[in-house]
Amino acid sequence: MKDLPLQGLRILAVEQYGAGPYGSMHLADLGAEVIKIESPPGGDVSRATGPYFLGEGDSLFFQTFNLNKRSLRLDLKAAEGREVFEKLVASADAVLNNLRGDQPAKLGLDYATLSKLNPKIVCAHLSAYGRDNERAAWPGYDYLMQAEAGFMALTGEPDAPPARFGLSMVDFMTGTTMAMGLLAAIIGAMRTGEGRDVDVSLFDVALHQLSYPATWYLNEGHRTERLSRSAHPSTVPCQVYRTADGWVMVMCMLEKFWQTFVEGIGSPAWAAEPRFANFAARRDVREELTVLVDEILSTQPTAYWTQKFAGRIPIAPVLDIAQALDNPYVRDVDMLQDVTHPQGTQRLLRNPIKLDGQRLSGDACPSLNADADALLRELGYNDADRARLLGA
Repeated sequence: MKDLPLQGLRILAVEQYGAGPYGSMHLADLGAEVIKIESPPGGDVSRATGPYFLGEGDSLFFQTFNLNKRSLRLDLKAAEGREVFEKLVASADAVLNNLRGDQPAKLGLDYATLSKLNPKIVCAHLSAYGRDNERAAWPGYDYLMQAEAGFMALTGEPDAPPARFGLSMVDFMTGTTMAMGLLAAIIGAMRTGEGRDVDVSLFDVALHQLSYPATWYLNEGHRTERLSRSAHPSTVPCQVYRTADGWVMVMCMLEKFWQTFVEGIGSPAWAAEPRFANFAARRDVREELTVLVDEILSTQPTAYWTQKFAGRIPIAPVLDIAQALDNPYVRDVDMLQDVTHPQGTQRLLRNPIKLDGQRLSGDACPSLNADADALLRELGYNDADRARLLGA
């Protein structure tokens, strides 16, 4: 796609593994030149994250989070590495990192340091707990945030141990939040001529995602608890139900959907029963209603019910990962792409953003340090200096 909206932006990404790379990949997909600064000797640790590898120093895990980026290996603690980095900063719009909170200042990745080289530079920091509190030096990961921010207490069946999400959603939400904050700061710098620091942390983003249960507790002391069948805390019916061959998620979020649902399952009389009269009444008899709905939906397979109610009420089959990715609808909406790679074509998911009705495309991230010669040449290093630096 030509003329991507972030074309012309240069972003240096001192990053590894998941949250930071996920956020910067959005920026790269949208046209920004994202130069991935990788530490020697092996670069981003996810290059060595299995179980599926694409030759030495590359993996399917790594490619998942690093499409459309460039690679430059630099030791930011060494004089020569720092020199190259600072020359890049002078030409960049932003520097992002996902290091531990006490590291950006030590490595000179903050605005106080880099503004001396480029007053318009935006310095985005993604850390576990932030840079300005007693946990700044603490390491931290997604699962820890799910535990401490209350997510695990809300996930799973009521009588089961606390459970995490099946995916690292705090990582992904924090990376996306970082990308949004970085872009907002770049727009501000374009207007004022001055950059700034932008901070997001896994913990803060996880806590913010508590959303309305947090508001309920903070104002009314209400403690949202786990409900069976992944049920919604206030809307009924909104949960999974048994079918003849699996499970289906039904979400009657409006009364009109409830009316359509009971008619469609052959129980129109329920609509007139006082115990099912409205959401409040149905909350009081949630378990009783679950048994009744199970009895009816269990007479037919999941596909029957999803086809019967398709477009009429919010309904979806409960699929495993293979079924989800092999779903014909995924192909129909063009959410899969073939990415050319030296080890052969790889199938990956596409970016969910469309521009003018078109999906964004991805190029594989190159091998470690693949862009070093071109970048060093751009920065004015002669043949001898490039040979020396590339051999380091």
